[in-house]
Amino acid sequence: MRKIKEAMEILAALGFPKPQQNERSALTLLALAGLSKKDQWKDLSTPRVRILDIMEWMKKKYGKAYAPNSRETIRRQTIHQFEQARIIDRNPDDPTRPTNSGLTVYCLTDSVIKVLKSYGTKNFKHKAQEFILLHGTLAQKYNKARAIHKVPVKLPDGSEFVLSPGKHNELQRLIVEEFACRFIKEPIVAYLGDTAAKHVIIKTQLLADLKISVTQHEKLPDVVIYSRKSRWIFLIEAVTSHGPVSPKRHHELEKMFSSCPFARVYVTAFLNFADFRKYASDIVWESEVWIAEAPDHMIHYDGDKFIGPHK
Repeated sequence: MRKIKEAMEILAALGFPKPQQNERSALTLLALAGLSKKDQWKDLSTPRVRILDIMEWMKKKYGKAYAPNSRETIRRQTIHQFEQARIIDRNPDDPTRPTNSGLTVYCLTDSVIKVLKSYGTKNFKHKAQEFILLHGTLAQKYNKARAIHKVPVKLPDGSEFVLSPGKHNELQRLIVEEFACRFIKEPIVAYLGDTAAKHVIIKTQLLADLKISVTQHEKLPDVVIYSRKSRWIFLIEAVTSHGPVSPKRHHELEKMFSSCPFARVYVTAFLNFADFRKYASDIVWESEVWIAEAPDHMIHYDGDKFIGPHK
């Protein structure tokens, strides 16, 4: 339908992400502008409408009937984004009205009205760019928000990089910044994975020198650190939901590292003792446990190797 296609073109020109360049968002924009199939954009109106009013307009003017329970989908996946992009104002008649009020209404902002009225004219692109310069695009805002929440990591050599947000990567940051400096002499991070980007550090030449196959990097532990002084390789699993160094995992890694002549230290890392307790019985003997909550201590699953009095 031509009018819906035009609305989608407008949303694309205003920098909306792909998930909002769809029929639902296009129909929502048309309802907010009070436009039926044969109306011109320059003749739009600015009604204050509830989501129920928007759904009724879609059904009456465009024959698109959404189920009553779709109201929440429209609110969460279109209306919220329209607000964030400064396409609409919520409750301009009463800003103190609660969001969950049945009287909550939405209407187009003055700045977007200028853009919509110019659609189909030679000024449209210019007006859209003016709007973007004033408010930015929603895609830019989302990218900026993601960047703010990224996990910055400082390597032992002083270089820095970022991991995608999340508990798992926060634990990996602590492994690199807190565990390595306490328990590894002259550490070099040879490999570090990322829950979103597969891997962010993979020092191919170093891994080759250590006789570690890089063709199976998807099976490597979360973090691999080489101690230049002791010439040990630390194979570290960061556990937030699954994956300690269990007997099965230990067997897999031993097989994978069978050609590596360097001594290996297996470590399972946790954020806190609560997580450790969940997996305590699954951890293989002759390995180490580090808990970020108590960073100066290690738990040794090593039989009588460390038995003896302490000063």
